[in-house]
Amino acid sequence: MNRRQILKGLPAVAVLPPMLGGLIRPAAAQDVALREGDRVLGESEAPVTIIEYSSLTCPHCARFHREILPQVKSEWIEEGRAKLAYRHFPLDGLALRAAMVANAMPTDRAFFAFIEVLFETQAQWSQAQDPLEALARHAQLAGLSQERFNAAVEDEPGMNAVLEGFVEARDEFGVNSTPTFFANGEKVQGVGDYESFAQVLDAA
Repeated sequence: MNRRQILKGLPAVAVLPPMLGGLIRPAAAQDVALREGDRVLGESEAPVTIIEYSSLTCPHCARFHREILPQVKSEWIEEGRAKLAYRHFPLDGLALRAAMVANAMPTDRAFFAFIEVLFETQAQWSQAQDPLEALARHAQLAGLSQERFNAAVEDEPGMNAVLEGFVEARDEFGVNSTPTFFANGEKVQGVGDYESFAQVLDAA
């Protein structure tokens, strides 16, 4: 399947609203695991591995990053109990381009700082009259030059790699909504609050 066909299919992917208590389902595949190239937050030896599939234009993903992830960081990641790998699952062309800009960040620390800014300001840049210009301003504040920004949003091999990851997640791991998490292989959708997510992490 080529990039154009995948992009046409992006709007068909559901955005799952938060559900009380969260919904845990068996992992679609047992080999959902960290791999080379993953952007990871936390210590490598942490016993719980959280893999997140999110779209930078998804409001429910933004809510998770604003309201739930800070406590996950303080009580799990910073305590060495868990690590989080972020994988792009873009729901539209703008999310794909934002993913490319995030991927241009030189370190994991810079990557996570940048996506947190994008989630915090999602309503402003994603609904701007010129979203790419608004995205470029955020990138420049993060230290990315206009030249590197342009190269990122035009990086066709990079876009193809992100979309291949999208297809893998959809077809092999059963990801059909955002955000979707795997906690040591257990698939989690519809995280409504920190307490329900912490229960999943405790079980993992």
